[in-house]
Amino acid sequence: MTNRTGVLYVVATPIGNLQDISGRAISTLKGVSRIAAEDTRHSARLLSHYGIDTPMVVLHEHNEREVTPQLLDRLAAGDDLALISDAGTPLISDPGFCLVRAVRAAGFRVAPVPGPAACIAALSVAGLPADHFVFEGFLPTRAAARRRRLEELRSEGRTVVFHESSHRIVECLADMAEILGGDRPAVVARELTKMFETIESGDLAALLIWLQADPDQQKGEFVVLVQGCPPAGDHALDEASRQVLAVLVAELPLKQAVTLAAKITGLSRNDLYAHALRMKEEAH
Repeated sequence: MTNRTGVLYVVATPIGNLQDISGRAISTLKGVSRIAAEDTRHSARLLSHYGIDTPMVVLHEHNEREVTPQLLDRLAAGDDLALISDAGTPLISDPGFCLVRAVRAAGFRVAPVPGPAACIAALSVAGLPADHFVFEGFLPTRAAARRRRLEELRSEGRTVVFHESSHRIVECLADMAEILGGDRPAVVARELTKMFETIESGDLAALLIWLQADPDQQKGEFVVLVQGCPPAGDHALDEASRQVLAVLVAELPLKQAVTLAAKITGLSRNDLYAHALRMKEEAH
């Protein structure tokens, strides 16, 4: 007979709306011996809402290396543990990497209990290409480093997904518009699943103007999604296609005009959309 070792469950929690939690997540959090939480005061609200009285231990980026050996000892003793972050899926721009890597290296089982992730929630409603995308998380906080990273992403062909804070959202969008191009289609998703949820689409230049004009929209937590750079050669439209697009844009809402132009010309809807945005900008 062998002694049973514990399991570390990586549990996704709501990013705003408390109802966005699975029944499995609730039963897991009730059934484990300890919950490793990024901020126990923050997580206490969620646990209290669902009548979960499992003891918590603090695990964040500043103490993760110190706490990990203690949690490994518990797993070795047969205790099941859960890892949660303040919101969403642990390790996705949140603490937990060192713990998960150490647990796996020690030969213990790590089991996912999937659920919300802000980047995926935003991508699902953005209306940008989602068949291929890259998650960048938070850009560097210092302006020079942020701009260098954006320069490296200038030719990225996939949709790029960023997280950003209220403190830097305006300067971040300004850098994106300058470096990636003001006419690049993008989406700003703010406070997802919360009372003041906002999902605004347009090009980067227009989104920057919108954000600067309304201080209330500069508050909260942000996901910024930017359409990838078109392949070389996709920028130029032939004259006939430009004329078709110009006529349709003048008579129809932008998205309808682009959809119809794509059917008529056979060209990429994304390329036509980018050109349509430029046409409207030039017209003003």
